[in-house]
Amino acid sequence: MPDITRPDSRLVWASEWFVGSPEVQRKVADAALGAWDSAPWPEGLLSHNVLLSTDGERVAHYSQWTGREAVLAFRRTDPPERVRGLLAEVPEIDRRQLVEYELYRSAFTPGDTRVPGCVVLVEVEFDGPDPRRQRDWIDAVFEALEADPAPHPGGISGHFHASTDGTRVLNYAEWETEQAHIDALAASGDGVGSGGAKWDRVQNYPGMVRSRVTRYRFYQGATA
Repeated sequence: MPDITRPDSRLVWASEWFVGSPEVQRKVADAALGAWDSAPWPEGLLSHNVLLSTDGERVAHYSQWTGREAVLAFRRTDPPERVRGLLAEVPEIDRRQLVEYELYRSAFTPGDTRVPGCVVLVEVEFDGPDPRRQRDWIDAVFEALEADPAPHPGGISGHFHASTDGTRVLNYAEWETEQAHIDALAASGDGVGSGGAKWDRVQNYPGMVRSRVTRYRFYQGATA
């Protein structure tokens, strides 16, 4: 599984492919990873990680890069045959938007040795670009977490990313199990928090136009 907080990862690419069924899901994931077998591994790509949604309908990608220069070099040199071969092998892919992020803040307990059985991707979108607003919303989540009297014990970590275009936030959250996350949502009825004014501010933040929560299982990763 990826080390989300590794210090040499300064840029993240996250994308989602809609595949529609569990039968196609693993085939698509294997094809995406296998596409690197016929292409040079890009300089500056630290890891490419593939996750499968627990509903069987989506494949998510989380890639760590050393920075902007590495991404620009990859875009200039990525052989078109790599993507063409992938799409020919699995034409069922509905590729959704690729979003570029930078990690802003992480919440975890140092020394925690629990292995995540579920990765929850929380995507938040705002009504326009505003980097200050992105970070203020994330800071509001941390304030709510710190004030929460009864956080669910199944949560392991949360890693909050701000998109470089200023419009989105991604939380890569690790949980012990899928059921632990389901139970946390059911306990409060509105998000994983215990409620109260600080969580109300997070959930009704001005300018937030949509949010989405999807549960995944880590499938495989490739590294340099």
